[in-house]
Amino acid sequence: MRKLTYFVGVSIDGMIAGPDGETDFHPLAPDMVAHVRAEFPETMPTHIRPLIGMAADTPNKRYDTVLMGRGTYQPAMDAGVASPYAHLRQYVVSRSLTEVADPAVTIVPGDPRALVQQLKAADTGLGIWLCGGADLAGQLLPEIDELVVKSYPVVAGGGVPMFRGGFGPRGFTPAEVLTFGHGGTITTYRPASS
Repeated sequence: MRKLTYFVGVSIDGMIAGPDGETDFHPLAPDMVAHVRAEFPETMPTHIRPLIGMAADTPNKRYDTVLMGRGTYQPAMDAGVASPYAHLRQYVVSRSLTEVADPAVTIVPGDPRALVQQLKAADTGLGIWLCGGADLAGQLLPEIDELVVKSYPVVAGGGVPMFRGGFGPRGFTPAEVLTFGHGGTITTYRPASS
């Protein structure tokens, strides 16, 4: 069965973005960037790849599908990019967005959990990447099989949290922790045993 991974970058205080969607306050470290490019190449947007010296046809290692909420998809639309992850099957969960300029992007107006359950049940394929945002992650928390958290050594002081929704604690256990030159980490978590 395929698994759903929430691969996300956060500040020390758990913010994935600032109040207006800013992410440029997350400090980068060359060794963390190199690790993400090598181990999670599919998380690099298609239109950015040539700009960072990455081949457009770099093969996917972990995921072949991406899920994102409207807020996560909006910056690409604002930049005139209708298909930010053309190397993946793209689903945008939104009740307000009814169409996009690229038929490779599927709008999902309904229940994201039903979509994830359907995708997980497929016999073949790589994993499913939950790209964000907070509302969608909150709705999909019961379906998340793995968290990969890039933690940056900065406090945002406010903004968009990693999860938004109702209170419903769910335990996770760290499976791997990598530390990088700027003090940031990438921690892989898996659901705690019941």
